[in-house]
Amino acid sequence: MYVWLRFARMAATTGARGPDRPGGESVLSFRCLPTDIDFNLHLNNARYLMLADLGRIDIFFRSGLFALMRRRNWAPMLGGVQTAFVREVRLWQRFSVASSIETWDGTQVIGRHRFMHEDGAVAATVLTTAGVYDRKAKRFVPMDEVVAELGHGGRVPRPPNHAEQAFLASHSGLRALSKRG
Repeated sequence: MYVWLRFARMAATTGARGPDRPGGESVLSFRCLPTDIDFNLHLNNARYLMLADLGRIDIFFRSGLFALMRRRNWAPMLGGVQTAFVREVRLWQRFSVASSIETWDGTQVIGRHRFMHEDGAVAATVLTTAGVYDRKAKRFVPMDEVVAELGHGGRVPRPPNHAEQAFLASHSGLRALSKRG
């Protein structure tokens, strides 16, 4: 089951967090609930990805991307995910998810989601690659164009670092392998 109550809370409080700007961060706070855990009584692996979704959606709302996508008939498409688990999030424990757009390369944008304990210790990091798909033109929109449409200019904040380049290359290779069957 998707995290609908958490989604509703995030959507209802979007205005209170203010607009998202390039280089900004979405920080959402949670508590690990019984519906979030696995047999080890800690945050389920799949729940990390669902909560990372909420961080991305918060960025979409607060940056104006959601409204732009609705006007242009564009859709966000997640392409790949890489997760590193460092510390567990136990039942009833409070934690936050800090989500950010790190950089982009052509039509691919790299997002980062840090799951953090109350003391700031990182529990997990999730890297994502995604794009914005133009349904009418049947193509992915170059990120420079998306950012320019949002009124922020089209400059890449920084080139992808070594780890991000490796992530993109790994994702591209796995995608090619998947298409072959």
